[in-house]
Amino acid sequence: QVQLVESGGGSVQAGGSLRLSCAVSGNIYTNDCIGWFRQAPGKEHEGVAAILTDGSITYYADSVKGRFTISRDIAKNTVYLRMNTLKPEDTAMYYCAAVGARQTYPTLSPQYYNYWGQGTQVTVSS
Repeated sequence: QVQLVESGGGSVQAGGSLRLSCAVSGNIYTNDCIGWFRQAPGKEHEGVAAILTDGSITYYADSVKGRFTISRDIAKNTVYLRMNTLKPEDTAMYYCAAVGARQTYPTLSPQYYNYWGQGTQVTVSS
């Protein structure tokens, strides 16, 4: 079992920044995959960024490349999502998730993720 708890969401104006945190506990593999997803009202889950837990590889959706950065702190068992130059279209509930198995490359496909957090809301106003 893997538990994930997100924090750090909030309301910002366009152009602002936020850093989301995902505290991970339980049986996580050294090269597992942790991903950040978002879901806006009326839309499906969208993969945003993912990282192998050994930190070796990251992967980003085209919509956030150059603006968002995913990272992990092994000592704190935490994965971060730094979001810069936020846009109103980034408004969504943000979730972190874990695959729960060894991976060779991070994925943004939600169907591969077996463990999900409760989410944290991000609202960007224009």
